[in-house]
Amino acid sequence: MGAVIKVGMADLNICKAPDVITTLGLGSCIGLVFYDPVTKIGGMVHYMLPDSTKVRNNGNIAKFGDTGISELYKRVIAAGANRGRLVAKIAGGAKMFEVNGLSDVGNIGARNTEAAKLKLKQLGVRLVAEDTGLNYGRTVELHCDTGEFYIKSVGKPLKII
Repeated sequence: MGAVIKVGMADLNICKAPDVITTLGLGSCIGLVFYDPVTKIGGMVHYMLPDSTKVRNNGNIAKFGDTGISELYKRVIAAGANRGRLVAKIAGGAKMFEVNGLSDVGNIGARNTEAAKLKLKQLGVRLVAEDTGLNYGRTVELHCDTGEFYIKSVGKPLKII
């Protein structure tokens, strides 16, 4: 196994086999990965909010689904991934808090998940697997040698998608 590359909250990075890229504690946030199975180049973005256009202070592109996914896409292509072979996987988007009424706060996870699907459609990248929703946090790892996306949650068995 190669290096372990850590991606923080509102952060993104790329990786190549034999490295593993990981992010901790996805709640309502989304961890989205791109992966090219031939070059074994991948990348991950951990974004917190779906849409940068709705926020005044939006300087950090990795904080938002729309800009973070676009930037990650650019970087994996620049690193040598092939557009036509690229696939995506997502995890997170949990509903971490019970909120009374129709508050947007309670629904941020679902909106983050939708933002990923919308952006992938615009980019023409297939979403091949997801582990989203429900009410628990996730830690994820993309293994660039195999393309396997490991999902770890407290008190739950390891899931590989």
